[in-house]
Amino acid sequence: MAETRTILSLLLLHLLSLLLLFLSDPSSQSLALTVGINYGQIANNLPSPGRVSWFLQSLNVSRVKLYDADQNVLSAFLNTNVEFIVGIGNENVATMTDPSKAQAWVQQHVLPYLPHTRITCITVGNEVFTGNNTTLMANILPAMQSVYQVLVSLGLDKQVNVTTAHSLDILGNSYPPSASSFRQDLAVYIQPLLNFHSMAKSPFLINAYPYFAYKADPSSVSLEYVLFQPNPGVIDPNTKLNYDNMLYAQIDSVYSAIQAMGHTDIDVRISETGWPSRGDPDEVGATPEYAAIYNGNLLQRIAMNQGTPLKPSAPVDIFVFALFNEDLKPGPTSERNYGLFYPDGTPVYNIGLRGYLPPMSSSSKLMAVPFLGLFVLVSTALILA
Repeated sequence: MAETRTILSLLLLHLLSLLLLFLSDPSSQSLALTVGINYGQIANNLPSPGRVSWFLQSLNVSRVKLYDADQNVLSAFLNTNVEFIVGIGNENVATMTDPSKAQAWVQQHVLPYLPHTRITCITVGNEVFTGNNTTLMANILPAMQSVYQVLVSLGLDKQVNVTTAHSLDILGNSYPPSASSFRQDLAVYIQPLLNFHSMAKSPFLINAYPYFAYKADPSSVSLEYVLFQPNPGVIDPNTKLNYDNMLYAQIDSVYSAIQAMGHTDIDVRISETGWPSRGDPDEVGATPEYAAIYNGNLLQRIAMNQGTPLKPSAPVDIFVFALFNEDLKPGPTSERNYGLFYPDGTPVYNIGLRGYLPPMSSSSKLMAVPFLGLFVLVSTALILA
């Protein structure tokens, strides 16, 4: 009995310290309202979804983007009030063009978790216009329409958005931001896609990485400009707007390209952005120092509810990439080193994010209890012990 009380007392003190830390940290509170995190799982050493649920709640992160609709993850976040974007992979886009298959997918991957897990968006495919798979390109809109119609039939279309994420490669011209346009060869796909977004009132998602621009030409691209550090900025000669960082210029470039196709009623959101902490010898700038500066300054901008120069009254909506380093991702070393945290929950670099990853020995039932709920549970157990 005495040993039990000691363990419970230590756990209660730890939870109390974390709770007081979060309640007294204004940046953490604003972070919970505004920033999202990409939770990728291409790794063999990640903590279980139950432990990750605790970890993200202790970090005060309230929005999570998945690349699938992992039932273990969605179940682990029941009753946590964390919002989810779930994904349909490129390999399943063609299947989703069949309305019956789309209905089956929604019934299996969305309906069982609502409303206790907050699924607010479905991404159909990812960066489908980056390669040369014209079949995939042609299927993306019919697939999105099928999924959307299922949601309409279920009365969920106002609760769950349908969209897809793009790389900045879809732009044919991005400078100056006001003169940006989509690639001509993609216009046949993007124009009807924009019409869908306008009708469905769903956001246009972009994966934007200023790091790529710096890596490609470090002698010409200002490091301060890509890292949100003090710099003279770049003035758009048409609008006279001053851009003090590349990410905001990229966002406004997409807005301008959309406007050039006749739409001013579509929100642009950043579904991925980040900076690698490690890379191959030819991956200039992939260091923990630069990653900490980029992501740390980015979180500060988000906490300030900043808009872009073109849309100053609309706070930027961003999902940071990524939660953990993923050791099985293919490609250059940088691909496996975008995480804010190592799989054991320790920060890759310090940007002021502090969280609690429960030990592996913790019971599965404990993992399902929301963070503040466990505080009450342990307090009660301590009194009764």
